[in-house]
Amino acid sequence: MTAWWCELAWLEVPSQGVRIEEAGGVIRSVTRQRRPGDEVLPGLVLPGFANAHSHAFHRALRGRTHDRGGTFWTWRDQMYGLAAVLDPDSYLELARAVFAEMVLAGYTVVGEFHYLHHGPGGQRYDENNAMGRALVQAATDAGIRLTLLDACYLQGGLDGRPLEGPQLRFGDGDVDRWAGRIADLVDTPMVRHGVAAHSVRAVPVEALPVIARRALRHVHLSEQPAENADCLAVHGRTPTELLDEAGFLGSGACAVHATHLRDGDLGRLARTAICVCPSTERDLADGIGPARDHRGPVCLGSDQHAVIDPFEEARGLEMDERLASLQRGRFTPEELVTAATANGYAALGWDGGAIRPGAVADLVAVQLDSVRTSGTIPLQIALSASAADVTDVVVGGRRVVREGRHGLGDVGRLLTAAMSPLRT
Repeated sequence: MTAWWCELAWLEVPSQGVRIEEAGGVIRSVTRQRRPGDEVLPGLVLPGFANAHSHAFHRALRGRTHDRGGTFWTWRDQMYGLAAVLDPDSYLELARAVFAEMVLAGYTVVGEFHYLHHGPGGQRYDENNAMGRALVQAATDAGIRLTLLDACYLQGGLDGRPLEGPQLRFGDGDVDRWAGRIADLVDTPMVRHGVAAHSVRAVPVEALPVIARRALRHVHLSEQPAENADCLAVHGRTPTELLDEAGFLGSGACAVHATHLRDGDLGRLARTAICVCPSTERDLADGIGPARDHRGPVCLGSDQHAVIDPFEEARGLEMDERLASLQRGRFTPEELVTAATANGYAALGWDGGAIRPGAVADLVAVQLDSVRTSGTIPLQIALSASAADVTDVVVGGRRVVREGRHGLGDVGRLLTAAMSPLRT
C-alpha cells in the first residue's frame, strides 16, 4: 500500500489537502488528513491523462512531412514508406521510446490503434502477433497502461480493390483469419485488448458485423470528405449509416475523428464516444469536427504524434471550437479535463481518469509556478500548462516519472536511437 499527500488535487475541481491511498494499483481511499510517511506529490495533482488514439510508429514522421505543403494523401504515402521498413525489433525500440515520451508528458494510458501486423509483402512472422506483442512489451517497459486495439484491414478502398505494396502488411486476408489471429491475446493488469475496424474504406461491409460483436471497438470515421463521397457512391449511405446498420455503434464503440459528418450522422452517434485529435487534425489540414454538438462523450488522442502533449490536445478542443463558432467558452475547464482523462479511460475500457476509490491509481503532478503556469487559476490549468510542466507521474501505483525524469533515462536519446535506423 502507498499513500500520497497532495496540497492540491483535482477532485472534479481543484481541492486543497488530499490524501490518496492505493493498494494493488487501485485507489482505496481519498481523505483529507495527512499522515507520517505519506509520499508528497507536488503542485496540482490530476488523474492520469488518456491518449485514446495512437499510431506509435507515426512518431518517426514528426517534422519530416511539411515540404511544399501536401495533403493527407501525400502524408499517407510517406507513412506507408515508414511502415515498409519496420520489424518487431525496431518497432519495439520505437514504440518504447514513444510510449516513454507519452508518460513523460502525463499520459498514463494509451489506446494503440494497431494495424501494422505482418512482414513485408504480408508474409507472416513465426509468431502471428509479433508486432502486437512488441507494442505490449514497449508499453510495459515504458510504464504506461495499454489498450491494444487490433485493427481489421482487408481492402484498399471502398471499391473493394485488393491491398497492395506496404498495405499488404496490414491485412489478414479475411475477417475470420483476423479474428483467429487475435484469439490468443490475453489481458493483464496493465494491458487490455480491444478491436478496430480501420475504416469503412478498409473493411468490407459484410465484415463489419463480425467486428461489431466485440465489446470494445474503435473505427476511423469520416476523417476525409473523400471517404464520405466514395461511401455514398458505392453504398448509397454515409460511413456512419453503414456502421449503424452493421450494429457497430453504441455502447463500447468509439468513432475517431468524425470530422466530416453529414446530416443525421450525429443522431446515430449519440450513444457512441467520439475521439478528437486536434493536433493531428490541424497538422493534416483535416478540418474541425462537430465535437461540441455531440451528445455523447468526447475523448482525445494524439494520433500521428505531431505533438505529444495532453494539455495541447485539451486546449485544442476548445480553441478549434472558438475558431469555428466565433465564441469563447465552448467547453468549460472541467469538461476539458474530463475529455482528457475520464472519457478517454472509459473509451479504452478502464475504470480510471478520476481520483476516487475504485479507480486505477494513475496520477499526474503538474507544476504551478513555471513560466507557463505561474499565476494560473488551478481550475484553468488545461488552458495554460504544457507537457513540460509535468513533474511526477504515477501509473498503477508506481511512480514512473520523478522530478521530470523518466525511469528509462533520457527519452530524447531513446527516440533518436530508435528512429535513426529507420531513415532512408
